[in-house]
Amino acid sequence: MTKNPQYKSKLFLGQVLVNKGLITVSQLEQALDEQRKTGDMLGATLVRLGFVSEEDTLLPILAEQMDVDFVSPRTLSISADVLSRIPVKAAKYYKILPVRMESDALVVAMRDPADVHTVDDLSTISRCKIIPVLASEREILESIQEYYGVGAETIEKMMTGIVTSQEESMVESIDENSSDASISKFLNQILLQAYKEKATDIHIEPFEDELRIRTRIDGVLYDIKPPDNIRYFQDTLLSRIKIMSSLNIAEKRLPQDGRFKVKTQEQDLDLRVSFLPTPYGESCVIRILNSVKLYSFEELGIAGEERKHLDILLAKSHGIVFLTGPTGSGKTTTLYSCLAELNQLDTKVITIEDPVEYQMKGIIQIQVHPQIGLTFANGLRSVLRNDPDIIMVGEVRDSETAQIAIQMALTGHLVFSTLHTNDAASGVTRLMDMGIEPYLIASSIECFIAQRLVRLLCPSCKQPSLLTAEMIEDFNLDEAESRTKVYEAKGCPACRMTGYLGRQAICEFLMFNENIRSLVLKRASSSEINQMAVIDGMKSLRRHGWEKVAAGLTSPSEVLRITQVNH
Repeated sequence: MTKNPQYKSKLFLGQVLVNKGLITVSQLEQALDEQRKTGDMLGATLVRLGFVSEEDTLLPILAEQMDVDFVSPRTLSISADVLSRIPVKAAKYYKILPVRMESDALVVAMRDPADVHTVDDLSTISRCKIIPVLASEREILESIQEYYGVGAETIEKMMTGIVTSQEESMVESIDENSSDASISKFLNQILLQAYKEKATDIHIEPFEDELRIRTRIDGVLYDIKPPDNIRYFQDTLLSRIKIMSSLNIAEKRLPQDGRFKVKTQEQDLDLRVSFLPTPYGESCVIRILNSVKLYSFEELGIAGEERKHLDILLAKSHGIVFLTGPTGSGKTTTLYSCLAELNQLDTKVITIEDPVEYQMKGIIQIQVHPQIGLTFANGLRSVLRNDPDIIMVGEVRDSETAQIAIQMALTGHLVFSTLHTNDAASGVTRLMDMGIEPYLIASSIECFIAQRLVRLLCPSCKQPSLLTAEMIEDFNLDEAESRTKVYEAKGCPACRMTGYLGRQAICEFLMFNENIRSLVLKRASSSEINQMAVIDGMKSLRRHGWEKVAAGLTSPSEVLRITQVNH
């Protein structure tokens, strides 16, 4: 509130908090002593000491004291007309947010409704009477970015022609403190926002009357609502990405792929870029790879019976372990976690990948370059002459690569790789379709692991739910299981109103035994192999997903969304 409130008003705030049972007398006395030393406001001191929550406790009471309304901007829906009353530059400078119109007056969320100078300035800018309301500064700043769009102030400055010469320089680090208004800064803001929200991809998509920018978080795309004027800088933005990726900026008719690196304060990020031509310009997707962070099996959600299966496979001296699943199901991440477990001084590990996604100390990693003849197949032949114990092949894409990988397994190497199939049993038929003989499959493969990623419920807002009759049937639950307490997503500011926060793997282990090998030799169908595996104790993807539902980690609808019909 005002910078110089009288001591009595501070004491009165403290008395109100004590009377409401929100703090103790001793906590008030401690806060007053601290406040006298620092000169800060009593409310800020109480929050800093951890005695009260600013947004849940302090601000509503302060609003009552000041006789103004308290609002939470994150829960509001603000129209574009209201936002247009205050330019983004002014909103950021004064740390305010226009909320709604009441007759001819503009309601504005402020951190200090008693700041008459700011109210007067806003009235001049908006040409409206201002009705100030109290809101959290943190929520105001977050909402400015959400409503005006990431990088709105940068684009606003660029629309006035303020573009610096730094636009042509290579970006080596991304932060929020750069003061230049350039396309470089706007790109930095997009990258930093995506990194903070743990996005895996950034989609830049041109349409007839807009340039849409979306980020993929936990497997789902979200619109980041960039400023409308960004469409005027579409070519400049894409050219900037091409320059950083060492691509041809003049070529706009053919697809192009590249990569570049940026630094945050915490770590380096490896970014893969893909351009596609469209009728309205080029579409660009940036894949964000964390080139340092490796995940433990516990972080991946692989525990219990699944962890036991994995430990058995990691103890093998030879054979092939295939991970299967669609793009984005976490196959490569799981493979790296396996390699991290096997990476010992007495073991030689070599990988051949496209691209190398994680830098691992102690492991020889090879990047394929088909343009110069370094394909998976050619690379594997050279790998054999480097005396490896364990080999990881990023993906088996053709018959030649599959044949060489199988020969490696038969000559005493432990091989890990991936296949694009929907379930574990389909991996067998995929290899047969590639021309691999059944006897080679039966003698070399140890396991097919099918994997998906399920979103985890936000612990702050998940709510109890009931299983429907259809869900009980889809999960094939018995009577006792049908009474399990389950949860569904709700949505809160902590999870960006999605109801989900983070992901874990669910897996299906098709361990090769005599029954499975016998069926493979008979060229049995994938459904026959799957039926035998279930009889032998294989847990399906959906069943593993149900275990996470029963543990309260995810929702029934989420598991049903990402799994095939139960076998």
